[in-house]
Formats: sequence, structure tokens, C-alpha cells
Amino acid sequence: MAGMALVLGATGGIGGEMARQLRDAGWEVRALKRGLEQAEVRRDGMAWLRGDAMNRDAVMHAARGCSVIVHAVNPPGYRRWPQLVLPMMDNTVAAAMAQQATVVLPGTVYNYGPDAFPLLSEDSPQQRLSRKGAIRVELERRLQAATGRGARAIVVRAGDFFGPQAASSWFSQALVKPGKPVAAVALPGAPGIGHQWAYLPDVARTMIELLASGHGLEPFSTFHMAGHWDGDGTQMAAAIRRVVARHGGAEPGLQAFPWWLVRMASLFAATPRELLEMRYLWQMPVRMRNERLLEVLGREPQTPLDEAVEATLQGLGCLRASAAGPVVV
Repeated sequence: MAGMALVLGATGGIGGEMARQLRDAGWEVRALKRGLEQAEVRRDGMAWLRGDAMNRDAVMHAARGCSVIVHAVNPPGYRRWPQLVLPMMDNTVAAAMAQQATVVLPGTVYNYGPDAFPLLSEDSPQQRLSRKGAIRVELERRLQAATGRGARAIVVRAGDFFGPQAASSWFSQALVKPGKPVAAVALPGAPGIGHQWAYLPDVARTMIELLASGHGLEPFSTFHMAGHWDGDGTQMAAAIRRVVARHGGAEPGLQAFPWWLVRMASLFAATPRELLEMRYLWQMPVRMRNERLLEVLGREPQTPLDEAVEATLQGLGCLRASAAGPVVV
């Protein structure tokens, strides 16, 4: 069903992955980017248009003729979410209604609170615990309302992202340090508590496969991915250690994530305060059920963990050059 797609957030992790995979699947891809010297630039097999997701006219113009809009744009870090997130979605909704397009939204677990844990289905109650969670719930509510006015939507919720282009993630900002060999792996979770991870290329592949089956979906369809489940909070770290050792590095040690430092920093800055609000997701197991996804696709795209971790560490510049052979899983 390849056609024309607009990707908002194509310079980010999941947006960039979606843009590349859509292009490779035969879609004509447009990407909105601020700061371009020209109104339109053809690069990497995609059309890059000058514009800002906060500018409705720019989004409406870029979306002309598009049957799909990927809404993967977020403010960097946790800054200015209340001021930016919902207006950007309103612009996407307006464009989707004008074009009768399908909006594809990468979702999160932030919508849910502890009352719904430990197993989450798409219909679990969304009693969000954090301010960021409240914004995500409202974002999806506005998107769902638009499906009554001509738009369609596919929401795919997954665990914490990791991948070669996921520079802003718990993996890259907590477990390891980008651009440096891995000397130690930090563990943000409470001892023995499981945690769910999602490899960005797998998330993008899932969304594209859902688009291909979209004619049989409800106007507002939500799906959960199982991703990679770390049963005791140490398996992701163990995979990192295996991959580093394969590349000739010393096996990294393990250390506790310095939540005490985040708490101190939260007295002076917004980002640490937001991180503390999300700590509950590391203090209790949160796992997503993917039965609905399996009913539609028959399978969930899943790259073997060691292979995904190796690609992620290479992309983050954390591995020394080596003649390592294929990953053994």
C-alpha cells in the first residue's frame, strides 16, 4: 500500500527509523525540518521540507497528498512538554483530517499508573501518575476524537526505546555513556524488578506492517509490543557485557544508577524532576501484552537481543573496532 507519507520528527530516533523503513518499503517520504536553507531539499531518498511542527501552515502544506502522517516529534529531553506536545498534535490532527490520512503514533507506558500493573493490555485503565503521563493521555484523546472527523490512527505502545539512533533514551543516558567505551553498566531498577525494552527498528517495522494491514483496523487502533522483557532487571546489562567482551573489551562492571544525584539535581532543574516522576516505572514490573498485535500480524518483529544491543552500542560509539564475527544468540 506504499504511497506518500509525512514524517514529523525524522531527525529523531523512532522518526528517523520510520522514515528510512518507509522509504525502503517504496513509500514517497517527506520530512519536516527546521533550519533548512532551502524550502525543499532532496536527500537520502527523501524530500526534506523546511518547517516546524509547531507551525500549522507548515504541517498542512507538507501533508498535502499524504495518506500517512507519522507523529514522532517530541521536545528534546523533558523540556517544555506542556507548552509544545499538545499544540504539535493539534497541528497533526488538523492535517490528518484535511487529507483523510492515518496518523501513526509511537506510544509509551507513561499513560498508565500502578493500578494497572504488572500486565498491561490496550484497554487497561489509564490512571497516569506523572504530569508527562497526563499529557500523553490527553494527546491520545485528541487523536481519537479526530478519527470521528475523517482521520484514522494507529498507536503502538512499547517499552523503553533503544537502538543505534536512540540518543535520548534510558539506555544511552543511564546504562552507558555515548561515545565512550563501556567501563560499567548502571542499573536504574530496583533489585529483581523486571523491565521492558523496545528496539527501535522493530517498533518501526511493526508500525509499517500494521499500515499494510490497515484496511481491516478500527479507525482508532491501539497495539502493545512485547519487545524484550528483562525479567530481573539485569539481563539487558548482561547482554551489554557479552557484546563488549566479544569486541575485545574488558567485561564491564555493574553499578547502581545514582538516583540520589538526580534527586539533588531536581532541586534546580526541570529534567531531573521529570526523571524522578518516572522512577516508579523502575520500581515495579511493567509488562505489555501483545495478543492484539499477534491477532493482526501473526507475529511481532523482534531482533535477537544481542544483535540489537551490538547495533545500539555501535551506533552510540561505545564499541572498539574489532573483527568480531556474527553475534551468537
